[in-house]
Amino acid sequence: MGIWLLNNFGTLALACLLGGGAVCVGVAGTLLLRRLLPRAADGRYNDMVGVVLSMYAAIYGIILAFVVVAEWEGLNEAETNVAAEASQTAEVLRDASAFPPDQERLVTQAVGAYVHAIVEKQWPLMREGRPDPGITNPQVVRLYEVFQEYEPRTESEKVYYEQAVSTLGEVAAARRTRLADSEQSLPMLLNVLVYGGALVMLPLTFLYGIRSLRAQLMFVVSVAGLIGVSLLLCLSLDHPFSGNLAVSPAPFKEGVLARFWP
Repeated sequence: MGIWLLNNFGTLALACLLGGGAVCVGVAGTLLLRRLLPRAADGRYNDMVGVVLSMYAAIYGIILAFVVVAEWEGLNEAETNVAAEASQTAEVLRDASAFPPDQERLVTQAVGAYVHAIVEKQWPLMREGRPDPGITNPQVVRLYEVFQEYEPRTESEKVYYEQAVSTLGEVAAARRTRLADSEQSLPMLLNVLVYGGALVMLPLTFLYGIRSLRAQLMFVVSVAGLIGVSLLLCLSLDHPFSGNLAVSPAPFKEGVLARFWP
């Protein structure tokens, strides 16, 4: 559900949906509580509610901060890994320039097929949260076959051959990490704490009585808006390959690899 929302709505639309939804719930809840429990509006329960609200807000804020920081680091790591995979793939291409023309052409064709398979076939599936390793398996196998079938002759070719094979292993490792990153999401317990905590936090603000309806609505609306935007941030960072903040396949179209794209 979260991935579908990220892929079908822009950040502004989601902010209106989550933030606006939380604000509407806050306003409706405040008006309903003032009608059903008018004595709460005079602040007679504020001593108890204030203590509970402050304690709960502190605990929820710590949990939310931990989740946001962890997810932000995960997004940065995913971006770094994609850039590393693209750089390593380009390095294989550079090393192949030391081989005879026929072998260099085979390596170039294999690398080009791999890069196109990643961007055109695998990336859309990663964006939907269901990566398929099998999509690029044939291209990876072909890359290894190209090197396994070649026997370097000169000392220079041997040096570049060993370096290219070593780099190819790094490409395969980065590929596995990228696919794993595209499936990452918050554990169920943290989801319950983040989203369930918001469902508890917001109603607590209704109970904090303020005689002025306008002042109370301003208080509730500000808290509701902050909660809604925080949930949007958690949702966006939870899926590094989906939505407007998604990791881009651009590194596979830049530098040496740009030759494979019109």
